Amino acid sequence: MLRLVPALLCRLPRARPCASVLRRGTAAAAGGEEEQFVFPEYEPEPGEAAAAVAAAARPRRQRQREPAEERAPMGYPDPSLPPSGVSCSGCGAELQCRDADAPGFVPAEKYRELGTGLRGARCQRCWVLAHYGRALRLRLPPERHRHVVSAALRRPTPHGRGSLLLYLLDVLELPDPVLPQLPALLGPGVPVAGLLVVGNKVDLLPADSPGYLGRLRERVAEACEQAGLRQAPLVDVRLVSAKTGYGLEGLVSRLLRSWRCAGDVYLLGATNSGKSTLFNILLRSDYCKSRAPDVVDRATVSSWPGTTLNLLKFPIINPTCDRIFRRQERLKEEAAKTEDQLSDEERKDLNHLKKQGYLVGRVGRTFQRQKTIPVIDFDPDMLSYSVDEDPRDSPRKSEEREEFTYNEVKDARWCFDTPGIVKENCVLNLLTEKEVKLVLPTHAIVPRTFILKPGMVLFLAALGRVDYLEGEKPAWFSVMASNQLPVHISTLSNADAIYEKHADQGLLKVPMGGEERMKEFPPLVPQDITLKGIGTTEAVADIKLSSAGWVAVTAHAEEKLLLRAYTPKGTALVVREPPLLPYISAIRGARIAGTAAYRTKKPPSLVENLKTRGRR
Repeated sequence: MLRLVPALLCRLPRARPCASVLRRGTAAAAGGEEEQFVFPEYEPEPGEAAAAVAAAARPRRQRQREPAEERAPMGYPDPSLPPSGVSCSGCGAELQCRDADAPGFVPAEKYRELGTGLRGARCQRCWVLAHYGRALRLRLPPERHRHVVSAALRRPTPHGRGSLLLYLLDVLELPDPVLPQLPALLGPGVPVAGLLVVGNKVDLLPADSPGYLGRLRERVAEACEQAGLRQAPLVDVRLVSAKTGYGLEGLVSRLLRSWRCAGDVYLLGATNSGKSTLFNILLRSDYCKSRAPDVVDRATVSSWPGTTLNLLKFPIINPTCDRIFRRQERLKEEAAKTEDQLSDEERKDLNHLKKQGYLVGRVGRTFQRQKTIPVIDFDPDMLSYSVDEDPRDSPRKSEEREEFTYNEVKDARWCFDTPGIVKENCVLNLLTEKEVKLVLPTHAIVPRTFILKPGMVLFLAALGRVDYLEGEKPAWFSVMASNQLPVHISTLSNADAIYEKHADQGLLKVPMGGEERMKEFPPLVPQDITLKGIGTTEAVADIKLSSAGWVAVTAHAEEKLLLRAYTPKGTALVVREPPLLPYISAIRGARIAGTAAYRTKKPPSLVENLKTRGRR
């Protein structure tokens, strides 16, 4: 079986051999005094494994050609052609072919070919993201995002109503670095009727204790209060997962019930908070007009920060009493189902989501337009041909793109997806595209807990480091980060040598690219931290290593700890008190003999709107 091995663990000198570890590395660390222990914590999806096996089975000549074939095609600009005045359907930028490094670029040949048919087209950046999974860098300063958002909020509305701000907050990033900037972004004179804060990505966090979601919701509300959001009244705080659908039916019901069609809705938030993912799922929910999915294209979604460059929108449905009643009936009917009663396709999608997150929900549609079957004109002359002629395919008419009618949108309220506000002092700003994909968690985070004595060091890849300098007793360090980021335990005397030797190698994994990459990567900068333990079952604080993840520290009651944490220069290191998941160290297996590590344990997934009995 193919297994990825992101967690690397060093055995301390004179430790006993670890018979329970599944695989042992052969490379020795600095001075040959330490051995690597590798134990699997992440298994690829069946599709990934099949792809890897298929790649290995290809002829060598074919495999050698792959890098050239996978290279994304690049077009050429033509400064003589004017801008189109048409927005990219994926990111919202104006389509143009003058500057290949500017937003909305379309290669000149494609630009001329499309001509007046640019509506619905995507720029080269969105096309490369969709087909190659690669992100092209653009010259787009952070002020551009703020200008677009601020100008959109200040523009007069035809209906004269204030807007609702739907601020999307990544719960992994608490305290949110952009939330305090919101009052300045709004400023005086911005017609805002309300603020609804949505904590996203809760599917990635395991339940460390009963009622943990209520505690997370309180933390989000505290963050709003600390940010001084008094200009716009806080309507509500919700917890959702835009990826797995958890909490989204409740969010839609909340919007339809309280906000109705009072005014436009703007999705705001930092880059990588999940706005475009939420926009896409709301586009195919009961919140938009039934015909909108046939007219409005899905937003481009990527792990690369700042994918959306301008405004995208869809019209909000008018929640009449009849529609609200029909929606409630559908929700009751679906909530009464068990997993056994789902179709094979629904069960397959559900199982796929369970592998990705701890919390899963299903988002359906009550109002769908019945599509008419196209009438085909019968032309017998097109079907007949002589023995001297070859049959020819009838010329296909180009499909006309659906558009909204005037009556559908004349009084419509709109839901806008806005560009993400760039986070300053963030480690993601220092990483390459491949490194960002490893750092940002895409599957449910499996906690990794280690028991360290004074004089021991924990590395989170080469992006963060925590030294246990002083203390009388061992303490527990629980790592909450992407499952693909390695954790390395060492002694304080060997830590600097290990970083110098392995920072650009597979042992620490990120950054990647060898010595040249490390020359441009900023050095790690230390910060001393003093903590006082609460007890062996409750963490005292989280040491948040920018956006790379955090380490929850659990120590004996009244035990004083002196720690030294490191992050790359120019990034933010935050000590989060109280911790986000205070009982996270309890989610662990048995101690791995001869090492500082505990076996990992992944809690089961929970489906929100299904009966608990049925398939398991």
